[in-house]
Amino acid sequence: MDTILSQKLGLIAGEGELPLHFAESATAQGFEVVAISVTPYNTAKLKPFCSKVFSKGPGQVQAMIDIMKKEGVNQITFLGKVHKGLLFKPILDFRARNMMKDVKRLNDDAVMLRIVEELEGENISVLDQTIFLKDFFPKKGLIGKIDPTKDQMTDIEYGFYTAKEIGRLDLGQSVVVQDRMVLAVETIEGTDKTIERGCKMGSKGATVVKVSKPDQDKRFDVPTVGFRTLQTMKKHGAKVLAIEANETFVVEIKKMIDFANRNKIVFIAV
Repeated sequence: MDTILSQKLGLIAGEGELPLHFAESATAQGFEVVAISVTPYNTAKLKPFCSKVFSKGPGQVQAMIDIMKKEGVNQITFLGKVHKGLLFKPILDFRARNMMKDVKRLNDDAVMLRIVEELEGENISVLDQTIFLKDFFPKKGLIGKIDPTKDQMTDIEYGFYTAKEIGRLDLGQSVVVQDRMVLAVETIEGTDKTIERGCKMGSKGATVVKVSKPDQDKRFDVPTVGFRTLQTMKKHGAKVLAIEANETFVVEIKKMIDFANRNKIVFIAV
């Protein structure tokens, strides 16, 4: 984990609850947080926990750098979902476009490492995403109360292996498995769309597995599941959610456990 050298931290905040938890936890521990929200959904929610909150589009790299330098921020954290499809849209500023020209393959790690490199050139370092959020990593074991069957455990094991392999290729972190067959692997569309696509291929009762990449760089793309993950699973008939223990953020865990138990969904960390 990177050492925190400054009392003022920057936060590039995408969608979801994790940016809010980071800001709240950092502020409670005496740090000042300056946030740049790249989604309209959490700007107001961030304000109680941040000294300043700016709103910028996810492709406005130069504007974000200018803000951080003006605010005297030299350490930042990326948290929250940013849809990868923005790379296909004409919303990137000149600096972002020039950065992407240098990237041979626009997969997650390559893009983020290029962003990290660009920021380091401006004397802005990127911190481990897990700083202040260690409590959101469940340990190994059953999280809900529904035990997996023997066949479901077989699918979990197969899914874990397969998800690690697609992670090694930097394609995604999630797979959908049923009856020892892979129904879908995650690519640019994200976990929810992968679940929908995989469940359409099988019958009711699919298994969803989400893991970290081998040699996961914790400065970005740490795997995350939340309440919406389970809602998507219920809608499309999936019956098992297995995550990698000690490596996957779980947001709104009490709400997730209650929902999983009520809907007879296995929720487990392996």
